[in-house]
Amino acid sequence: MPAPISNPSALPDDALERVRRALETEEPTPPLATLAATVGLSRAHLARAFRQRYGLPPAAYARAQRFRRLRAGLARADSVSAAVADAGFGSDSRVYERSDALLGMSPARWRQGGAGIAIRYTTLETPYGRVLVAATARGLCAVEIGDDDTALIADLGAAFPRAMLSREDDGRDAWLAPALLRIAGELAGSETPAPAVDITGTAFQWRVWQALTRIPRGTTVSYAALAAMVGAPKAARAVGSACGSNRLALVVPCHRVIREDGSLGGWRWGLERKRVVLEAERATASAPPVARPSRARRGR
Repeated sequence: MPAPISNPSALPDDALERVRRALETEEPTPPLATLAATVGLSRAHLARAFRQRYGLPPAAYARAQRFRRLRAGLARADSVSAAVADAGFGSDSRVYERSDALLGMSPARWRQGGAGIAIRYTTLETPYGRVLVAATARGLCAVEIGDDDTALIADLGAAFPRAMLSREDDGRDAWLAPALLRIAGELAGSETPAPAVDITGTAFQWRVWQALTRIPRGTTVSYAALAAMVGAPKAARAVGSACGSNRLALVVPCHRVIREDGSLGGWRWGLERKRVVLEAERATASAPPVARPSRARRGR
């Protein structure tokens, strides 16, 4: 057992790293009291410091790690039950209760590569390149930017290898229309309703993605500022990872996050595209509103 730290009033970075490693590797998950005693902190101090550093309380972090192991294990285990056990869950029922929030679908469906799930998609030309928009009956599941349709469709197939993919290009599809309206609004610089989404993420990733949608158009924030927005000021690296996991380009505007020094940082869809998107947003945000004729009242 590691020796307790002698000065718990100082920021316990090394102690927190020991706790994080224990939560990721030890089964069963050590109780908070055991972890706190190991590093010489009170339970309350450890829970508060851990959340500030990694964005989640210790118990939620451990649960997210188990789901991460489950996602990897579902692809190679002989059965769902075996993958559930290997990931550290006590029973299948505990997994199915939370799978929609943390896997985006049931464990059996995930193991089967999205088998049986219908996904409709379309592609369109934008100033930023070709954009693929895909949705399930539950909501938007992908918005990807690329150079050609062939690569975009291949990537969608790789992400959902056993889903039923169908192309819908008439613009009136009930699943795709809300997403296309939002994309059109983003390109035009206007506010449009947010579509329902059907995406996979941990509790912390969801907090980051939701915070991204609150960043005003035409502005940027640093990774550290975004970490503060989600109540985890020391979790800038984890915030960056959550931004990198976003699959909904433009709709979840991770392009509005930059480095502390003002440089662009990274973007899944390319730094040059990120620069162009930000410049376009600044231009439309600073443009004066277009006057709209008022509707005349009808006389009675």
